[in-house]
Amino acid sequence: MLRKSTSLFAAAFLLLATTTFAVVPGSTSEWKEMFDGKTMTGWKASEHKDSWKIENGTLVCHGERSHLFFEGEKEPFRNFEFECEVMTTPGSNAGIYFHTKWQDEGWPRYGLECQVNVTQSDPKKSGSLYGVVDVGNPGLKDNEWYKTSIKVEGRHIVIKINDKTTVDYTEPEGKEAFSKEFERRLGEGTFALQAHDPDSKVYFRNLKVRRLP
Repeated sequence: MLRKSTSLFAAAFLLLATTTFAVVPGSTSEWKEMFDGKTMTGWKASEHKDSWKIENGTLVCHGERSHLFFEGEKEPFRNFEFECEVMTTPGSNAGIYFHTKWQDEGWPRYGLECQVNVTQSDPKKSGSLYGVVDVGNPGLKDNEWYKTSIKVEGRHIVIKINDKTTVDYTEPEGKEAFSKEFERRLGEGTFALQAHDPDSKVYFRNLKVRRLP
């Protein structure tokens, strides 16, 4: 009886150890809230910092060009899932950058941009991977909240608007820079929200991210 119990215990321990080892390496991290709804802790604005405000628990961009970079974690992001809710006002333009890097002024040189634009004149609309895979009509309305999801795994990018896929793109190996001014390709880095111009007012809330293996 003792021998049988000992054998069963050893088998159970081996199974547990094997299972634990299989789950831990390369596991997906928990979702991290990026904005507390009260302060801009973990974020840093570039030029024209007054283009960013907090209203009723939301981040609001309205003013001259500025980019709000996420600095809540030191380790750069490579593979990840990102989600937030966005609401545009009529004629407004903004953006969500990823794999980007801090810069004091100008349009971000590094990384890629998920477009935020429902009715502004630029034909590239919300859900576009700006200048790479452009979307003409995402079926959205101004003054209504919608969810944006961005997922990067290796060279694969998926963007969803309200859980509907608008971009399913795999970046070619050795992709060249878009131009001398802009890389517009994958690498690693952080996130940035865009205040585009004084005529644009856009709201962001429920920003969160999790790292993938």
